[in-house]
Amino acid sequence: MTALTRLTIAEARAGLAKKEFSARELARAFTAAVERAKPLNAFITETPEKALEMADASDARRARGEALPLDGIPLGIKDLFCTKGILTTAGSHILDGFHPPYESTVTQKLWDAGAVCLGKLNMDEFAMGSSNTTSYYGPVESPWRRPGDNRPLVPGGSSGGSAAAVAARAVMAATGTDTGGSIRQPAGFCGIVGMKPTYGRCSRWGIVAFASSLDQAGPMTRTVRDAAIMLGVMAGHDPKDSTSAPLPVPDFEKALTGDVRGLKVGIPREYRVDGMPAEIERLWAEGVEWLKAAGAQPVEISLKMTKYALPTYYIIAPAEASSNLARYDGVRFGLRVEEGQSLDDMYEATRAAGFGAEVKRRIMIGTYVLSAGYYDAYYLKAQRVRKLIANDFKAAFEHCDVILTPTAPSAAFAIGEKSDDPIAMYLNDVFTVPVNLAGLPGLSVPAGLSSEGLPLGLQVIGRAFDEETVLRVGEVIEKAAAFTAEPAFTAG
Repeated sequence: MTALTRLTIAEARAGLAKKEFSARELARAFTAAVERAKPLNAFITETPEKALEMADASDARRARGEALPLDGIPLGIKDLFCTKGILTTAGSHILDGFHPPYESTVTQKLWDAGAVCLGKLNMDEFAMGSSNTTSYYGPVESPWRRPGDNRPLVPGGSSGGSAAAVAARAVMAATGTDTGGSIRQPAGFCGIVGMKPTYGRCSRWGIVAFASSLDQAGPMTRTVRDAAIMLGVMAGHDPKDSTSAPLPVPDFEKALTGDVRGLKVGIPREYRVDGMPAEIERLWAEGVEWLKAAGAQPVEISLKMTKYALPTYYIIAPAEASSNLARYDGVRFGLRVEEGQSLDDMYEATRAAGFGAEVKRRIMIGTYVLSAGYYDAYYLKAQRVRKLIANDFKAAFEHCDVILTPTAPSAAFAIGEKSDDPIAMYLNDVFTVPVNLAGLPGLSVPAGLSSEGLPLGLQVIGRAFDEETVLRVGEVIEKAAAFTAEPAFTAG
């Protein structure tokens, strides 16, 4: 029998139903894999006892004939999701000791569906980063290596712990969040599937906020089918989140028919950026050919406002972060540094000690663009450009059903390689950021290897709330690519 840690969600679900193994056996296999994965630093908090307790409850339900949709499936949770009674840090020193008295809506849905919690996954501090090197708990290492080069590589960010753990078989799947590409870019770097749903498809309640108009939770899995299964549980209207869409949740798994005949696939000419490696161009062209062979029709489209997406994002996101992170003051929860004589002294000392350099940088940028005299010149103008970017996509979807692009402009790079140049780091999100600004669904599928033997992904973008078509097209690419490469390090 296949090692339990090698199973996909769909395979594990079938094996559990046939009683080939128990949820406890599955949980024990994965808690051991989590232990073996320690060199990657993918976890902040491990919960092996809780995992076995949840697995036993799952086995008891199955014995009673009351199995739930994700019963016994072991998951890792990005440490941005509040988990009741379990340390939740958002990768930041300022949330030291914070054990939420409540559960995020998304994780509650997963537990209500019978999933098992393996622990909380490392991430860029407050989800700010594209490399998972800004965490207070240290960088996450990708399980991949360049052949003949043992320098540790970044797993991408901010959901780098999630991507690394899934790729290394330390978890069966994981949750991530995506503000400007933080699910899709690490999925591309680590050779896994990452789904950013439409803004409003999954509740944001109980997720530590970075940029409230951009943040969206989604699944990170080994296959497109697993992403469809997990998204079906995570999605749904939540009255506690005013931005949650009051729409029914489709059966995403049923949408995976493999039939894309007659679908029009948009190829945006503006996504051919200066300096993009030729191998990414070739993979993109190959993806077009795969879809043509399956009966889809490629059409060239224009997304002319794309060149303004990154500067627009890096005004809006820091502005919202500046506002959201004002609540961390040392008074109510987390870190408190008692220095000086006044309350203001305590605020300053706590925030100075509690926030890392990247978070401070973005708070300062955000505070600046929201300040009197600059609000109109920067923030208001960025909001107008954001509308134009959304209009671009709306116009493009009059001519196509989905859009196909690369996930990232490069493969993974070595830890520390771009740390001195924030702009170079921000450019990692050039293909993913426009999707967040427009609130659309996007899916990264592993499609090939770079000349250095590292994963490269293709991104499928769809109309708002049409995750079904995105997943259907993604699965066709997945089957055509037949990506079976494995990282240098696996825990299971």
